[in-house]
Amino acid sequence: MLKHDGFDVVLANNGLEALDVYKKEKPDLVLLDVVMPYLDGYETAPLLKELAGEVYLPVIFITALEDQDSLTRCLDVGGDDFLSKPFERVILHAKIKAHARIRDLSQKAFEQKKQLDFYRLKTEREHQIVEHIFQRAFEGNYKAPHLLDFHLSPASMFNGDIMLVELGPTGNLYIMMGDFTGHGLAAAVGTLPVSSNFYSMVQKGLSVGDIAIQINDILLKLLPDDMFCAASIIELNHTGKSLSVWSGGTPDMYLIDNQNDQFTTIESQHMALGILEQDEFDAASMNYSVAKQEQLIVFTDGLVEIMDENGEMFGYERLTELLKQPHYQEIPNIIDELNYFSGGVEQDDDISILSLRCDEVNSNLDQNQYSYSKLPHSFSLTVDAEAIRTSDPVLEVIDMVTLMKGAEEHRSTLYLLLSEAYNNALEHGLLELSSSIKDSDDGFIDYYAQRDDLLNKLTSGHITIEVNYVPEQTSLYFTVTDSGTGFNVDAKKSELDNEDAHGRGFILLQEIASSVEYNAIGNQVKIGYQLNVS
Repeated sequence: MLKHDGFDVVLANNGLEALDVYKKEKPDLVLLDVVMPYLDGYETAPLLKELAGEVYLPVIFITALEDQDSLTRCLDVGGDDFLSKPFERVILHAKIKAHARIRDLSQKAFEQKKQLDFYRLKTEREHQIVEHIFQRAFEGNYKAPHLLDFHLSPASMFNGDIMLVELGPTGNLYIMMGDFTGHGLAAAVGTLPVSSNFYSMVQKGLSVGDIAIQINDILLKLLPDDMFCAASIIELNHTGKSLSVWSGGTPDMYLIDNQNDQFTTIESQHMALGILEQDEFDAASMNYSVAKQEQLIVFTDGLVEIMDENGEMFGYERLTELLKQPHYQEIPNIIDELNYFSGGVEQDDDISILSLRCDEVNSNLDQNQYSYSKLPHSFSLTVDAEAIRTSDPVLEVIDMVTLMKGAEEHRSTLYLLLSEAYNNALEHGLLELSSSIKDSDDGFIDYYAQRDDLLNKLTSGHITIEVNYVPEQTSLYFTVTDSGTGFNVDAKKSELDNEDAHGRGFILLQEIASSVEYNAIGNQVKIGYQLNVS
């Protein structure tokens, strides 16, 4: 009858045979008897369902049993319907069509689920890749842990807040805290170009205002019109005695001095980054003299805008009252109070908070216990006129030197020594500038204007920088040689004895270095510096 009606039919004489037939033929519907040898219908039905997996396999029991318990058991073991013998052809057809429609829907749902699983796995993989990139981009970000405490809490997998920390070439500590519009991956995308450019500009020793200008230009080019980055850029002098702050579109910052009972609010002075064109942008920064006991608190607006179960915001007033109590000036205690206030309400914005203690950037260095390289190091490079005009060899040399074990903590001092020697070689050796230009009222302006002009016209000459590390002495030696005619070293020393102001660089070398030696004609200086000096 079924073949006559156009169905493809395969037969099995018992339950065991049915399982084998199913594996080979994969039928769309099973008509199953109850009474069979080897495996009866009650045992066969659940095994067929297991073979079918997630796709709906209609199992219709056809049985001569008529008692209610038997029919109920047919459904309990996995049957989807039943027909009692003898049955009518029309009813059988109706049941087959009904269950075929359900199976068709099941197959479509199964295919859709497979596609969704594929896209879910693909998305998860993409997120893993992006997360890996973000982690590598910010790896090693947190410098000077003795001065910093912070808490970062993204509202989703990716953080639209950004916190960057880097040491400048002279040992100053730079911090940027930013908050991109929105949260999640869309907001986090802008953090990658910002971070790479921040690190690059800090290594050049730019001011916080100049860094803000550069990042603003980058975001203007990258971000759509409805996105921007509220940001604070902070520079702590390596002595820990002064702060420079540029802030745009950010919440208030708080400078706290418990010893003198002072609580200073630092308000945002500018528009957020990524909004104004270059000719409208204001790079002016605020400068503060600070003492060792002072502490700067910086945060994003997610902290003050978090709500409790009644829809009330945490707010600035509640935060400032807490921060005026020394106990709540510690980040973990602030976060505990924040969590208590919100009562477990789901966070809908990224939350970041940072505490900066004003102190010497390298004050945690224990010279007696610090480990220094036991291997000798030496290298030499010569920069020609074109490289002198277009690059900063001092920074690159210091980058290489501070990779050596024990040298990183002396980065600022080493940079000062080498840059002073290099600039003397350039200005007085190759460019043949005279310090006497500085004697007039506008002397310094004239001096550096002439320096820029001569540097742009420089077509010949070279400067050689040699670096040697002697592990037995834990001493570094910089030898800087220029191709110029040199100068009279004895005359220069005589100027210093007469307290000539132009000898500042010479005095600096003498005071910081362990040794300073010039050659006879004055176009070479060898500077020694001991790393484990107390």
